[in-house]
Amino acid sequence: MTRHSPLSPDDGAPIKLYAKRKAVFPQKIDGHFRRLKWLVMLVTLGIYYGTPWLRWDRGPYAPDQAVLVDLAHRRFYMFGIEIWPHEFYFVAGMLIMAGIGLFLITSAVGRAWCGYSCPQTVWTDLFQHIDRLIDGDRNAQMRLAKAPWGPGKIAKRSLKWAIYLVIGFWTGGAWIMYFADAPTLVRDFWSGQAAPVAYITVAILTLTTVMLGGFLREQVCIYMCPWPRIQSAMMDEKSLTVTYKHWRGEPRGSLKKARAAPEPFGDCIDCNQCVAVCPTGIDIREGPQIGCITCALCIDACDRVMAEVGRPRGLIDYVTLEDTEREIAGEAPRPAWKTLLRARTVLYFLVWGGIGLGLLFALGARTHVDISVEQDRNPPFMLMSDGSVRNGFTVKLRNMQSRPRDMRVSLEGLPGAVMWTSEMPREDAARALTQRVPPDATEPLRIYVIAATGTPAQDFSFAVTTLGDQPETDIAKARFAAPEE
Repeated sequence: MTRHSPLSPDDGAPIKLYAKRKAVFPQKIDGHFRRLKWLVMLVTLGIYYGTPWLRWDRGPYAPDQAVLVDLAHRRFYMFGIEIWPHEFYFVAGMLIMAGIGLFLITSAVGRAWCGYSCPQTVWTDLFQHIDRLIDGDRNAQMRLAKAPWGPGKIAKRSLKWAIYLVIGFWTGGAWIMYFADAPTLVRDFWSGQAAPVAYITVAILTLTTVMLGGFLREQVCIYMCPWPRIQSAMMDEKSLTVTYKHWRGEPRGSLKKARAAPEPFGDCIDCNQCVAVCPTGIDIREGPQIGCITCALCIDACDRVMAEVGRPRGLIDYVTLEDTEREIAGEAPRPAWKTLLRARTVLYFLVWGGIGLGLLFALGARTHVDISVEQDRNPPFMLMSDGSVRNGFTVKLRNMQSRPRDMRVSLEGLPGAVMWTSEMPREDAARALTQRVPPDATEPLRIYVIAATGTPAQDFSFAVTTLGDQPETDIAKARFAAPEE
């Protein structure tokens, strides 16, 4: 689609409203940052694919999968930690920590998350290595893309896309294993006995993984992801970013011209290696731009070229805006620790660490028993024939351990009152009763509390105490309803 505008050139050439996407074929490179990307990719993919297969012994009454989101029983297991629905604040706290950690990383080293650990980056990097394995490096990929379709091209494309599908299938399959016992689910999946939602989820994740990582790639980072547009609010002149030092590199000139007349030219020999290795296809020499994910592969490429032509490294480097101004003025840049340890990053770290310590304290201080009480509303009380007053309550005892436990429920703060359950005769009413609660379960009890004639409406409590080793206690407040005098 084109249009003419008063802003068009004098020759009337149309202004394009969009440009056709140019395929990106990143060149293979080796260096410190490339090896760091390898390490991060192997660790993150290893964790993602391998975690569902880790075992953790929780006893005979609980699942032995180390990390499990048990939706059926509303539990979240992570090694020795078990999160119940009423403890969702732990999950919320971890999500908040993840968000603040992202703010911390961005304010310190820019889009390092995008460049190394983002799932889109990790899977795109994996698919790009598959491209090099099947099609060859950058030049071979470009030639194959331009070549007409023939037996050779069809064979390579078929093989490559088949590998894409296998990776996507593994990705979707690994995801559903977090929600069920992995060995059992795999057996049921291949025998056709798994739930339909398992097959649907794997199909959707296979498709999205192949499309996002195999085909859309840098388009996700540039157009679909909101993070590049948000990160600018968390970066300032003291944030480390990948920067081309134009004052050192310009004006550009070929190596031959620069050696013949070195004075007019900068260090950049215009080899375009920084562009060739970029996974998003940008030219870092054009300045900061939304397509830069700060993976620093351009630094590896430029440092290698500078070493080959006998010039100092760092033409492209991680620097701050402040250090940029210092270098232009001929001053030495600040030490790296001063760049990272500043008020903003320290504040983010203190908030992040404070939330983490708070969660650890709450985790260590929590009990594995819980009691909740719900009072009957209609009627709120019953007046017995002897003048005594009876209230009805639904009491829920929660056993948060992987073994059955006996619990003693008692009344506190209601003098002279006794209680009994709907499953026992009133003659056995007492101030306390014992109930056995199954492992990792909630036991509801229908409890009646009766008080003598003249007992006024007042607050009291139900207390639960576990019997046996390491007793634990929890208290739930309640209100005893009585007729007004």
